[in-house]
Amino acid sequence: MTSRYFGITRVRFPYALLMRPWLNWIERVATDHKVGGSSPSGRTTFMDEHEKWMTKALQEAKEALREDEVPVGAVVVHQEKIIGRGHNMTERLQDPTAHAEMIALSAAANTLGTWRLEGASLYVTLEPCPMCAGAVVLARIENVFFGAPDPKAGACSSQYNIVQDGRLNHRSNVISGVLRGECEELLKSFFQKVREKT
Repeated sequence: MTSRYFGITRVRFPYALLMRPWLNWIERVATDHKVGGSSPSGRTTFMDEHEKWMTKALQEAKEALREDEVPVGAVVVHQEKIIGRGHNMTERLQDPTAHAEMIALSAAANTLGTWRLEGASLYVTLEPCPMCAGAVVLARIENVFFGAPDPKAGACSSQYNIVQDGRLNHRSNVISGVLRGECEELLKSFFQKVREKT
């Protein structure tokens, strides 16, 4: 293409053509990051893997529900295996620290024989509270995935962000909203029944 300025012919460079390969590469890298594998029927997305583990945490939450506990469940995953699992047992044990995450982290440490859970991921149906977020930092958990946010006591983004506090000696990656609908529905149904009883 050409254009004329003050009698001088100027060649207009087709920047869009130059940028297209670069944009294609960016798009491909972004897609590869989200893709966890492939199959004849299509590609399995990156989130499918996380939803699989969150489903296991939901199973723990349902176990808590059967025990009349607040339905929160958690699993710790390391090298594609569950090394610790737990659900709320505060009422059953009459222990204020018996949250799903605390139980799962303790079980994971026992499995690996070390309190340093480096490279491990925590999947929990409700955003961790300050106590559990502190335990995540101490255990050196690499990734935290949670389903439902906790606007009152959440310590991974809602009220605080302990697990990513730059003043501490460890920070975790955080991904929220994994199977959020299922996690929230379980909690809503529990508290609805509690209100009906009172």
